[in-house]
Amino acid sequence: MGKKKKQRLTTDAETEPESNPINGNIDDSHSNKKLKKIKKNKTNEEIPTVSIAVPASIIDNVPTLELATRLASQIARAAAIFRINEVVVFDNRSNTDKGYTALDNSDDESSSVFLVRILQYLETPQYLRKALFPMHNSLRFVGMLPPLDAPHHLRKHEWGPYREGVTIKEKHLNSGATLVDVGLFKHVVVDQILEPGRRVTVAMGANRNLDSDLPREVVSSSKPREEGAYWGYQVRYARNISSVFCECTYKGGYDCIIGTSEHGQIIKSSELEIPSFRHLLIAFGGLAGLEESVEEDDNFKGKNAKEVFNLYLNTCPHQGSRTIRTEEAILISLQYFQEPISRAMLG
Repeated sequence: MGKKKKQRLTTDAETEPESNPINGNIDDSHSNKKLKKIKKNKTNEEIPTVSIAVPASIIDNVPTLELATRLASQIARAAAIFRINEVVVFDNRSNTDKGYTALDNSDDESSSVFLVRILQYLETPQYLRKALFPMHNSLRFVGMLPPLDAPHHLRKHEWGPYREGVTIKEKHLNSGATLVDVGLFKHVVVDQILEPGRRVTVAMGANRNLDSDLPREVVSSSKPREEGAYWGYQVRYARNISSVFCECTYKGGYDCIIGTSEHGQIIKSSELEIPSFRHLLIAFGGLAGLEESVEEDDNFKGKNAKEVFNLYLNTCPHQGSRTIRTEEAILISLQYFQEPISRAMLG
């Protein structure tokens, strides 16, 4: 039973460290349970992000391609529903194993490649998928999946301040400027010369006249987020659990890392207080839990799972089933963290 007094997680990072997110070393500060509270910077660059880490091994236990596709869809739907900014798919590979590097068109692909592909496909607005995703056996059952219906998945008749688009080979007849398919009845002209086949975020502006030659602005994909909109999630691959941390693409890395496990600490959601954070990561384990992922990682030799995370929590302590599947744990845990995360963002 959790105590009535709120449990506080704080961090010793007063300022954002400069580090190489790809080749950085595992920092023992991840295991420091007594952390000092961060001073939250209210600039656009400091908009908090929430990431989840999911093991690719959950696909290995699924008997058919159709069921595996539906499982990936459940993760994508959960990410969209709870406004997750990044989904990290991780293996239990050694540091010397090359592992997954990029999506290819081979039908014989690993679980991690499959999961990354489906998650990326579902996050992409429907009108862009044909241009960005070649036909592939792994995509055979995606037509049966429910859409994410995220804010950036706009329909043809809808107008928004931003739209996702893909650059096309055809150029503007008069100016030679780049044209972008943004899912409307006509392509729009943009203010940059870009190679075809590139996904971009376009600021549509107030002018709804698509016949106008006035160029629209290509902006960072983070721009809609800076204005308060949820704009989908990024997908990243990590060869093992330590790579989830040290290859973080956010400047300064994750400053709050939470692990979920049936062996974790039990704290009521209403009593859990997370500090103001820049980049929060919530990690989930596979069939054998995060304990196995930590045990098999060379970078964590001699450490147990509780030492790796700032908090190690049991988010469903009174389960009636012997096991909770990872896709179920994601939904349960993200709901559990809703109030603590909201309080942290307001703090």
